[in-house]
Amino acid sequence: MKAVCLISGGIDSAVTAAIAKSRGFAVHALTFDYGQRHKKEIECAKSIAKWLGANHKIIRIDLAQLGGSALTSDIEIETGKTPDEIKSSPIPATYVPARNTIFLSFALAYAETIGADVVFIGANAVDYSGYPDCRPEYIEAFQRMADLATKRAVEGAPIKIEAPILNLDKAQIIKKGKEMGVPFEKTWSCYKGGKKACGVCASCVLRLDGFKRAGVGDGVEYE
Repeated sequence: MKAVCLISGGIDSAVTAAIAKSRGFAVHALTFDYGQRHKKEIECAKSIAKWLGANHKIIRIDLAQLGGSALTSDIEIETGKTPDEIKSSPIPATYVPARNTIFLSFALAYAETIGADVVFIGANAVDYSGYPDCRPEYIEAFQRMADLATKRAVEGAPIKIEAPILNLDKAQIIKKGKEMGVPFEKTWSCYKGGKKACGVCASCVLRLDGFKRAGVGDGVEYE
């Protein structure tokens, strides 16, 4: 059995791909160089794919040409909020317009091309920044679209879209990853991408809080 796993280099996608492997799937990892602020997460994605023993494909799509996000343009990245403030705030400037729709569309095409039965995505709707394309209803809607849009589905063999950590909090995700031996020191969450993680952007704050609540060592250095 084959599965396409979207791997960004972060905790959520690494644990999701490890879940796919633990279920017996041959993992075909897919990463996007999409014009983001830094390439550190791509290097981490390579490390995670290697750890998984996965076939790894990196696709270049320049979303920086469209802009509209602090991750693809010079818009300032907000810092200094607590985990509760992050989860209750409006959708932040780090939201990349339609990113998961773009990524899942590529993954769906790749899955149909290689004969994979499932696409795994590390979307999470609990400890997150409120991105609309990480919600359960979004995943359900994309599944309905995939069932209409592919030759395989029309012929009776639809490709399933799975988001196994969708309803877990960050501590639960980390504990599950720990059980499977996920090398968290090889992952990257910081939006800023320096030599050390900043520790104050929303992604770092949620990561640090998750490790603290899970009682697990992080392995990443912070400023």
